[in-house]
Amino acid sequence: SKPKIMVGMASCGLAAGAEETYKAISKEILDKKLDVILTKTGCLGFCQMEPLVEILEPGKPKIIYKKLISNKVKKLIDSFITGRIESDIVLARVDREEILIEKSVKNFYSNKIVNETDEEVNYEISDKLKNEINKIPLYEEIPFFKKQTKIALRNCGYINPENIREYIARGGYFSLYKVLNEFSQDEVIEEVKKSKLRGRGGAGFPTGLKWEFTRGARGEPKYIVCNADEGDPGAFMDRSLIEGDPHSLLEGMLIAGYAIGANEGYIYCRAEYPLAIKRLNIAIEQAKEVGLTGKNIMGSNFNFDIKIKQGAGAFVCGEETALIASIEGRRGEPRSRPPFPATAGLWGKPTNINNVKSYSYVPQIILKGARWFNSIGSEKSKGTMVFALTGKIDSTGLVEVPIGMSLKELVFDVGGGVLPGKSFKAVQIGGPLGGCLPEEKLNLPIDYEPITEAGAIMGSGGVIVVDNDTCMVEFAKFFLQFASDESCGQCVPCRLGGERMLEILTRITEGKGELEDLDKLEKLARVMNQGSLCALGQLTPNPVLSTLRYFRDEYIAHIIDKRCPAGECKVLITYYIDEEKCTGCGLCLRHCPQNAISGEKKKAHKIDTKYCIKCGVCKDICKFDAIYTE
Repeated sequence: SKPKIMVGMASCGLAAGAEETYKAISKEILDKKLDVILTKTGCLGFCQMEPLVEILEPGKPKIIYKKLISNKVKKLIDSFITGRIESDIVLARVDREEILIEKSVKNFYSNKIVNETDEEVNYEISDKLKNEINKIPLYEEIPFFKKQTKIALRNCGYINPENIREYIARGGYFSLYKVLNEFSQDEVIEEVKKSKLRGRGGAGFPTGLKWEFTRGARGEPKYIVCNADEGDPGAFMDRSLIEGDPHSLLEGMLIAGYAIGANEGYIYCRAEYPLAIKRLNIAIEQAKEVGLTGKNIMGSNFNFDIKIKQGAGAFVCGEETALIASIEGRRGEPRSRPPFPATAGLWGKPTNINNVKSYSYVPQIILKGARWFNSIGSEKSKGTMVFALTGKIDSTGLVEVPIGMSLKELVFDVGGGVLPGKSFKAVQIGGPLGGCLPEEKLNLPIDYEPITEAGAIMGSGGVIVVDNDTCMVEFAKFFLQFASDESCGQCVPCRLGGERMLEILTRITEGKGELEDLDKLEKLARVMNQGSLCALGQLTPNPVLSTLRYFRDEYIAHIIDKRCPAGECKVLITYYIDEEKCTGCGLCLRHCPQNAISGEKKKAHKIDTKYCIKCGVCKDICKFDAIYTE
């Protein structure tokens, strides 16, 4: 009945200035005495277009506005009042949208499940405005969104994550109600098994089978744990999901708790995610207030409480046994398995551990059925995968695509490919323990087995794209440095193997390497893979092995020719000025921090290599592309 303005206020939006945008819109509403609803929402996915603002007016399609920084708010509100369309700030329109009306709340305790339905928008607007609106690209036709299928992210960007009623109005907690009234514990597990949902934390182990093992294990009490310790460079899938739809995670954990016979759950989330933790706390408190956690949930005899454990940011605590140790108050170190957590986990009791995304799929599987979930994905892996798409790519953000889509579709159709004037070089998939795949592997389907066979891993969903300006030796060194720093140091292969590999890579990038070093790297990788206690040590060599496999010529160029083909390794490059292109503007001379550039005005300048520290400032600021490296 009222216009509604929604501001994307996940971490990506806030980093782009969404809080200032929200305050500016609020001020305009007060100053102009507008009768509208102003609310916040989560990440819609297109992070590079933040701050994103959505306006939904009765009788009109929803309009999504891009890069709406605070100084554009007056323009937005003026156009809203006058009914104009400001095309330069518009991203898309949404003509058809999955809608659940508020009356579903009244049916909450009935035995009816209200499914999401598409509703046509009835336009009662002027022909002139209708023509303007029709010129706006449809949301589902924008390349970034066109091939996405949102299940885990279905509510992100659509609801206020701090309002439980909005989650309920889109079908939230109906799956829990259905489970408590229509399913036995075994039937819940069987439905999840039939869905063929695989864990989205990286290993891809069948979720239903893990639940079955935990339910059948001896010992009481049993525990549910959510691994939200997302520490991969360039990864923000779990954080964004929690910030945009925390109740989806809670509902999935509640269903899992009922299925395995647990009454207590823990969410292990790193302290570097303050907004995610804040919204989890709000969601837990709201769920408790309306009787969705605690004693006798929904009038049943099921009891369940959820607590948050903040991690200190150790990457190794993403390993489930290290995570358990941290929750118990011990140092976060992995232990040997078996026994697995399903039989001896938290405080030695049967414990089910899943990733944020794994739990978030469950409510939809229960609501729509295993057969529906099975209709999406590949033969061996069903459903979708959520990726953080970053790097040297045209469109960065959070995406959810069917498993089985090719890497080429993900990078070029969804991500828009590399930036103009550049050429694609590699895609790094699987986080710091993943691998780098070249152009000839782009036709690979995104699926656990094919990606592993190619030398990478699915991981939890981090994808980094690089272009021809990236040195693959330096790129591998970056990830090796991270993994080596994050080693808990408990076992020798990981503690020392990572350091020795890093020393060799450093020598190579400095032009001091030898061909024998390549054999040493491969030998060290085998020792680490076979002798390390956990996946961190076993997979640390992956970036090195995959770049040796597909980009060996770059290693050889560093070793034999003492040259970095990408021009990225500072020790191996020299800066020069092209005399034919240089106009003598003096810009590089004035900005050189070492005074290594000399020359007269309007005459070609020169770089004294004796003083040049290879900082690259001159190349970055040159307007005539006159500075090059060799």
